[in-house]
Amino acid sequence: MPHEKNKSVKAWLVKANDDLGAGANDLNAKEPFIDSCLFHCQQAVEKSLKGFLSFHSIPFGKMHDLLVLGREVVLIKPELRSLLTEASKLTPYATAFRYPGLDTDEDESMTLEEANSSLKLASDVYQAILACLPSEVRPEK
Repeated sequence: MPHEKNKSVKAWLVKANDDLGAGANDLNAKEPFIDSCLFHCQQAVEKSLKGFLSFHSIPFGKMHDLLVLGREVVLIKPELRSLLTEASKLTPYATAFRYPGLDTDEDESMTLEEANSSLKLASDVYQAILACLPSEVRPEK
């Protein structure tokens, strides 16, 4: 059973890394896809946290709320509190901008600077989570 658990944890982390790559690609486009990048930032953090929780056999259900997921992680790794509290601000990007009419303020658009900052934050969370897990569940580079 540990092999299956490790395989699942690694799968979450691979997907998180893929989202970081997609977010970076979105920003490197000739005309950056800021909204799409923000979605991928939220997804990278969510999948990183779910990978960590899976490793520790903590159930999380179907959710996108980074604050709730982060609180579960902090019970195990309190030193991540500040970083995960900051990352929880990415939660709305799970749905905002994805579909017409779901934006909290459709006239407000995010800047390239905000997207770059969000991508760095998501990457910082991913790296912090990897540092808390054994090498056998980390994706190969």
